[in-house]
Amino acid sequence: MPAVPAPPATPPKPTWEPKQQEPPYWLRPTIRIRLTLLYGGMFLIAGILLLSIIYMLAAQALHVGSELPFEIVNGQVTSTVCNLPEKASPDTFNAAMNSCVNHQRQQALDTLLNRSLLALVGLSVIAFAFGYAMAGRVLSPLGRITRTARRVAGTDLSRRIELDGPDDELKELADTFDEMLDRLERAFTAQQRFVGNASHELRTPLAINRTLLEVHLSDPQAPPELKQLGKTLLATNERSEQLVEGLLLLARSDNQIVERKPVDLAEVASRAIDQTRGEAEERGVAIRGERSPAVVQGNGVLLERIALNLVQNAVRYNVPEGGWVEVGTELQGGQALLVVANTGPVVPAYEIDNLFEPFRRLRTERTGSDKGVGLGLSIARSVARAHGGRIIAEPREGGGLVMRVSLPV
Repeated sequence: MPAVPAPPATPPKPTWEPKQQEPPYWLRPTIRIRLTLLYGGMFLIAGILLLSIIYMLAAQALHVGSELPFEIVNGQVTSTVCNLPEKASPDTFNAAMNSCVNHQRQQALDTLLNRSLLALVGLSVIAFAFGYAMAGRVLSPLGRITRTARRVAGTDLSRRIELDGPDDELKELADTFDEMLDRLERAFTAQQRFVGNASHELRTPLAINRTLLEVHLSDPQAPPELKQLGKTLLATNERSEQLVEGLLLLARSDNQIVERKPVDLAEVASRAIDQTRGEAEERGVAIRGERSPAVVQGNGVLLERIALNLVQNAVRYNVPEGGWVEVGTELQGGQALLVVANTGPVVPAYEIDNLFEPFRRLRTERTGSDKGVGLGLSIARSVARAHGGRIIAEPREGGGLVMRVSLPV
């Protein structure tokens, strides 16, 4: 018996939702249409109020102007408003009455004008106050977007605007901003994950190479040529470790510091001096200076790296004999200052900016230097920016540099 073919399977339901058709532009409650209706309605209401006030004032003025300024009593005309002659010819009497009526009409018009001006001033004050309140209500989503952007500037990428309300331009802007924040958060998360993985993958082989080289160098039976080669490779390996550490620190310090603690720049500078004192004595460089307490909010390890890089550079790039390095800290103008000055070669002002670029040194090649890997000042600038501060370099008269790091207290 032939097999009966199975009925065709039901096609799977789509996992995507069909895009809803947007209404025509002129039917959307856009901010342009809302502002048009708002201010058009305000103008209409203000016009109705002004016409009503003018109508009432005009009616009152006409009522005052229509009252006769005289009375006929016992065949004689008397008036408390007009100065009418008691005995005069008909022409003179009529001219006096006409003048009195014109005067009263002019007085009524002046009163109408004065009261209309007062009504206009009062209505203008009310209109400006109402317009200010309505404009604040309409533009309040922009303030919400601005506050969220400020929080995001502090590396709090988890913040979202999530603006509700009519589907206008402001909601479209907020939704676009939220989408951008989603992409930025994913990018920063991937960058942090990459830095962590690279830190492990790059340090491990370098540490193994260093251990193997040290073991071979400790062998007393090793020939002198092999020991010399081992020392060269060990120096190269150490330089690679410094380069990797500098690159990883540079990648981490590009972001602002979220967790901050009180850090005294005087203590940070003293620790950096202690770590550099041996090298300074070998090079014949004296370290001096006064360090006053200057407490800032930040990361102590990164701030110590700023001081260490600046002091090391000041010691290494110095004069052969009689050189000195002056390290000072102080509070000035609401800022904490770390100043490192040194003697050394004359530095042209136009080359100052190049010193802060990675792998750049003053009149030296990118490789082959025993003074570092060329990342010290780049790291110092990145750490200073991450703390909301800045670093400035100035040529010192007679040679050398003056490095000023200013951080908010």
